[in-house]
Amino acid sequence: MPDLHISWPEYREKIEELAVLVYQSGWEFDQILCLARGGLRVGDLLSRIYEKPLAILAISSYGGSGDRLRGSLKIASHLTAIGDSLGRRVLLVDDLVDSGVSLEQTLGWLKQHYSADIQEIRTGVLWYKACSKFKPDYYIDYLPDNPWINQPFEIYDQLKIEELSKKHSAVRV
Repeated sequence: MPDLHISWPEYREKIEELAVLVYQSGWEFDQILCLARGGLRVGDLLSRIYEKPLAILAISSYGGSGDRLRGSLKIASHLTAIGDSLGRRVLLVDDLVDSGVSLEQTLGWLKQHYSADIQEIRTGVLWYKACSKFKPDYYIDYLPDNPWINQPFEIYDQLKIEELSKKHSAVRV
């Protein structure tokens, strides 16, 4: 299958669809936890739509040219959140589930660090690939052919600050 190319309007629409899907399930949650970097935009918009606090956990498994090489998963030692607790019910979101390793290991990390607080965690993503060994609770598109997804913000992975400086030379300092 060829790569998917997602525009900003399509991306925003998928996040709105995810919000509606969770809402229509009737499940209520106390906190949204997003996985950075890919899940930052998803978590931010869901936090605004639901008027729920947003926590952020930085993870990384991709690198190399165009961030297309999967390596070992690295999870931050702490997450960022307002308050001392994540609440009893947490919606864990990311942009996609590819291998499933990130969500699976994050759930283990949360159990290790927050098991006294959290009673239930559900997961939500925009894209769920068939190659994943982890099935999220909520997803918008199931991708049986496992395409690479080119998201609208990925142009910044290749863009150099010098190029931006030339483009925006009239910026005031």
